Amino acid sequence: MGAKETQDRKEKDLEQMTVKELRAVAAETADLVGVHAMKKAELLAAIKEARGIKEEKPLREKVEKAGVTVKQLKAKLVELKRKREEAREEKDRRMIEILRRRINRVKKRTRKLSQA
Repeated sequence: MGAKETQDRKEKDLEQMTVKELRAVAAETADLVGVHAMKKAELLAAIKEARGIKEEKPLREKVEKAGVTVKQLKAKLVELKRKREEAREEKDRRMIEILRRRINRVKKRTRKLSQA
């Protein structure tokens, strides 16, 4: 790893790093074990703890800040899927396509919130 990559990583915020970059940072820290099995949230917590960085906001606050919880989004997914099935029974292709896109967006939001 070159000096430029190390400098870029230091300048980049930990929250903005990819899992691969976080694993490299964690691997440099001697006291962290099992970094390859950790998820992003676990890696962030472990690195911050090792460096003595206090957590700015707990994860629960980030979910509440978004205004919706994962549980609410999953309930919305169930409702959208039910509507999509009704549209399939009515053979309404336009509505099926609209609902497919909505379901896709809600799934993305769910993943984004669960990673935060």
